[in-house]
Amino acid sequence: MTPDFTGVRWLKSSASSTNGCVEVAHLSDGGVAVRDTKDRGKVPHVYTRHEWECFLTGAKNGEFDPPGV
Repeated sequence: MTPDFTGVRWLKSSASSTNGCVEVAHLSDGGVAVRDTKDRGKVPHVYTRHEWECFLTGAKNGEFDPPGV
């Protein structure tokens, strides 16, 4: 079942460029939706609060950095 995204506030990083980026929205059930700014018509990916927190922790720890960086 696709969540209702009506009225959610989409957030985009200040580091975004005109070439596109991703936006996130915090959902009423605690989940987080992620969408591509270049194609906002596609259904966003939705993650649970736990999944999102794990991703953020990994990103902050450099776990997703490209090899050799």
